[in-house]
Amino acid sequence: MLRILAFAEGDVPVALRRQVRAAQEEAWPSATEAEAASLAPQHDPALHPRSLILLEGDAVLSALDVLSTRIEHAGSAWAASGLSSVVTPSAHRGRGHARELVSQARVMLVEQVDIVEPVGNAERFGPRADVVLFTCDRPLQGFYEACGFEVLPGTVLVGGTPQDPFPSDGPGMDKVTLGAFVTPAAVRARGRFVGARIGLYSGPIDRLW
Repeated sequence: MLRILAFAEGDVPVALRRQVRAAQEEAWPSATEAEAASLAPQHDPALHPRSLILLEGDAVLSALDVLSTRIEHAGSAWAASGLSSVVTPSAHRGRGHARELVSQARVMLVEQVDIVEPVGNAERFGPRADVVLFTCDRPLQGFYEACGFEVLPGTVLVGGTPQDPFPSDGPGMDKVTLGAFVTPAAVRARGRFVGARIGLYSGPIDRLW
């Protein structure tokens, strides 16, 4: 039986974290053996990282993290969330598990439906995000569209910090910005997000999500 569990990133049980880290190492190998072996949280705690894990029994089929921050854009403040570190262990790829998890994450974030089981300090995903914004490599655009997110043509997310910005259209980057508008105010402001440069400023650890 498949189920989705939600955790504050630091509360993911060790047995599950080992499986997630192994999948991440397959997808994005660490520079050192110490980094590869670390089970420490990967994200900036200031971004309130929450981990969603799709399980069958005790086996991790897919995992992702949701990061959240407040942004200033077009003269207004917005609560923004985005997806990060979407990964599926190689043994379970090609079966639609990542699509299932990302699609359900969208339902949770955008439609405000609780489809996960919160564990420990993980809160139910209530009406907290005004807008969902994140980037992906261009070849993955169709995958995220199939999961229900929309491409925001010409939109650039500027990560990093104001002093050390990291834009999604920087040298060597081939990113697409995807989004979803949750609250009525965000829906009305959609045109202000399309074709815009948006100061995400997610910090020096995550830089860009």
